Amino acid sequence: MTESKSYKDTILLPQTSFNMRANATQREPEIQQFWEDHNIYQKLSEHNPGEVFVLHDGPPYANGSLHMGHALNKTLKDIINKYQLLQGRKVRYVPGWDCHGLPIELKVLQNMDPEARKHLTPIKLRKKAKAFALKTIEEQRSGFKRYGVWGDWDHPYMTLNPEYEAAQVGVFGKMALKGYIYRGLKAVHWSPSSQTALAEAELEYPEGHTSRSIYAAFQMVSLSEAATPALSPYLDALGVAIWTTTPWTIPANLAVAVNPALTYAVVEVAAGEPYRYLIVAKDLVERMAGVLDTQLTVKQTLRGEALAGSTYHHPLFERESPILVGGDYVTTESGTGLVHTAPGHGQEDFKVGQQYGLPILCPVDERGIFTAEAGPFEGLDVLKDANGAIIAALQAANALLKEEAYVHKYPYDWRTKKPTIFRATEQWFASVEGFREEALKAIADVEWVPAQGENRITAMVSDRSDWCISRQRSWGMPIPVFYDEATGEPLLNQATLAHVQAIIAEKGSDAWWELSTEELLPEAYRHNGHTYRKGMDTMDVWFDSGSSWAAVAEKRPELKYPVDVYLEGSDQHRGWFQSSLLTSVATHGCAPYHTVLTHGYVLDEQGRKMSKSLGNTVDPAVIIEGGKNQKKDPAYGADVLRLWVSAVDYSSDISIGPTILKQVADIYRKIRNTARFLLGNLYDFDPAKDAVPYEQLPELDRYALHLITEVFGNITEAFETYQFFHFFQTVQNFCVVDLSNFYLDIAKDRLYISAADSLRRRSCQTVLAIAMENLAKAIAPVLSHMAEDIWQNIPYATGYESVFESGWVQLEPQWQAPELASKWQELRSVRQEVNKVLEQARAAKKIGSSLEAKVLLAVTDATLRSQLAAMNPANAVAGGSPHVDELRYLFLVSQVELLETSDRLQGLEFKSESDAWGVGVIEAVGEKCDRCWNYSTDVGESTAHPTLCERCVAAIADQF
Repeated sequence: MTESKSYKDTILLPQTSFNMRANATQREPEIQQFWEDHNIYQKLSEHNPGEVFVLHDGPPYANGSLHMGHALNKTLKDIINKYQLLQGRKVRYVPGWDCHGLPIELKVLQNMDPEARKHLTPIKLRKKAKAFALKTIEEQRSGFKRYGVWGDWDHPYMTLNPEYEAAQVGVFGKMALKGYIYRGLKAVHWSPSSQTALAEAELEYPEGHTSRSIYAAFQMVSLSEAATPALSPYLDALGVAIWTTTPWTIPANLAVAVNPALTYAVVEVAAGEPYRYLIVAKDLVERMAGVLDTQLTVKQTLRGEALAGSTYHHPLFERESPILVGGDYVTTESGTGLVHTAPGHGQEDFKVGQQYGLPILCPVDERGIFTAEAGPFEGLDVLKDANGAIIAALQAANALLKEEAYVHKYPYDWRTKKPTIFRATEQWFASVEGFREEALKAIADVEWVPAQGENRITAMVSDRSDWCISRQRSWGMPIPVFYDEATGEPLLNQATLAHVQAIIAEKGSDAWWELSTEELLPEAYRHNGHTYRKGMDTMDVWFDSGSSWAAVAEKRPELKYPVDVYLEGSDQHRGWFQSSLLTSVATHGCAPYHTVLTHGYVLDEQGRKMSKSLGNTVDPAVIIEGGKNQKKDPAYGADVLRLWVSAVDYSSDISIGPTILKQVADIYRKIRNTARFLLGNLYDFDPAKDAVPYEQLPELDRYALHLITEVFGNITEAFETYQFFHFFQTVQNFCVVDLSNFYLDIAKDRLYISAADSLRRRSCQTVLAIAMENLAKAIAPVLSHMAEDIWQNIPYATGYESVFESGWVQLEPQWQAPELASKWQELRSVRQEVNKVLEQARAAKKIGSSLEAKVLLAVTDATLRSQLAAMNPANAVAGGSPHVDELRYLFLVSQVELLETSDRLQGLEFKSESDAWGVGVIEAVGEKCDRCWNYSTDVGESTAHPTLCERCVAAIADQF
């Protein structure tokens, strides 16, 4: 042996430029630049051979920084899109933004000087809101791109674009002309803090709301014919007992509702004050006695229907009102069984009031302040000081029975986080009742993931009669309607709609505020003897975003309608999913989507909602780029964030935090290290000339290919069914258990020690190349940057610039070998048992490397023993055979001796016995080979290489 070359130099160690460390803050932007420079997304979306695939983006609000909810949502969408691209489909993803509405208007107002706000005209506010939205969009777009999300970022859709707004007017117009849009006076959710009507989707119900609830009694004045026999003896001192959680609505009381099927009781009050007798539901007498802390004695009973037509006197105003029959909402679950009814301040109240022809009394203005109609309470804020004043007045009038705090769910404005009220105002509505059956049929035709989403939206649509679509704000899409100045009648027809739509398509919705009414009217209405004014209501932002299928999917020629997928948070069953469904069904009779996926909320590691006050927020930008303290908040990169998204069951609420991120980062590193090993051992391999045909592969390699078919088949199934956590679990198990701990562990000897072009090495490299290419493809939807990094470091020509151009994983049917797999599963079990005993010896410091050991293996099953004997040739003890399926290579020991019985294991220090087999470990025989470190009895037989085993002498024969 020459002095210039040592045996160490003959070992074929891995070589690759693929870094062990991700260096994500530097490498990921480089990879993203590569994608951009080579137009990878654009080329695939246009030239892939498959059909068009459209996941339609639900628009986030352009009103603030990106948070974990954004990161979860956009990454899930990107995973789906990239999988479809790899499947060869023409994926067209157009990102969008919701640009109108109060969230943005509030941001603008918050940033303004109070004095400047006084001089803010609607058009000035709109200009500022638009500028704010566009600035936010640029910031959010940059963030989404840093996540590695692909899409048509140069041509997103924005609800403030004129072409979008014109399409929205088109949707509104079609619904109006079909008779689904109408103006009416109704009790709607009203936000005094926003001074606008709200839809159900704009409400939230925070825990812990406490109301000042009261029990009150109204003096009975007259009795219906049916009630007279039972109640006349008690009339002079008889009160109608009611309960309410909103005492401020008492001035608007115009009736009391009963359930005709319930039994009511006249009870004598032991205390006798303020009333000697009260009417309550019979089933509630005992509970009412506890509430009032007095004895109640039932004197008489009658059915609710008998009370209808009786009258009572309002305790605070000079008016007499009726007792009438209400609906199913009158129950004995709470209160008294008689419901205080104020048609101007409740949905059920309004309905029953309309049924009985009651006036709509609403003595509250848009700010939540009592008007002159409230008499002595004029000027009081109904959500602040009105309750106290009214309770005091009821007490003074001897009408208050009890006041107590009541904790319950109460609607809040989701933007201002302040309570709302019911308030009767004239608004524009979409009549869901007109097309509800079509909507329910459309829901049934959609695939909902998870499946319970169908039940949720079905229940919501079933219960919905009207959708309040008008808002009293400046920053939004105008409802394109004119009013006759003389009669107040709305002017809304095909001609006016088409004219306004054309103006908005050209100039945008600002034109509604900038142009005169005459300019906005078609020519035929400018001088027809009527004077018109333009309406100043704007559309519900859910109508804005709910029209996106028409403004984007239907309008852009590269897309299609209905689209393949909608994917948003589970709260969108009452939001975007529903508004999109309703507008699409109303105009086209079908849902705008074929499949709807929903995800939960992102919580902290303790399962709490994230909030700045708790200090438990996790910023996706900090996850990617790191925080100020990099030890506390290391820079994980976008791929670790994306891997977390794939790891969780997104169908429910999910947690994230430092511990979880560290765990995900550890898995990321294991996958990366596995890829690095695969790449490093392919530096001298070219599949075109070095690949070994399947028929010539040893059993172990054919088993590895079987595993690959199972693993990547499962991964494909995970993506097809949107169960990405199965992808995460399968890839992790494949890299750690199947590859690193098993196949690659065994492969090192074959790869490093064998002659470079030996069948033993080339067959292994054949499997490595297949595993590596398919691993890169399979992780590409999730670990997009790592997959591309792997692809760029493949040492041989693949024929593709990018991993995404290479298509999905490629599996050969012949690789499936279930019988072989069954045999090797058993061998792996034996290997695990051997490893346990080797670990015993290592822990006792009797061996260092497992190559210092010889394994004694006793097998009771004759068939298995025969199979193992075939893998343990006679010269295995000598160590000269390079056969890949040899047991000593499987166990990573120097020798294996098979035994028929466990007798020889008795007395051994390191052993393990079971019914199936016994394992013993003793010191290996022979000398240690200087090159492969295996112990062999033939070391020293070569005069040229006296410190090498026979196998290594043959491997280096052409090198010395």
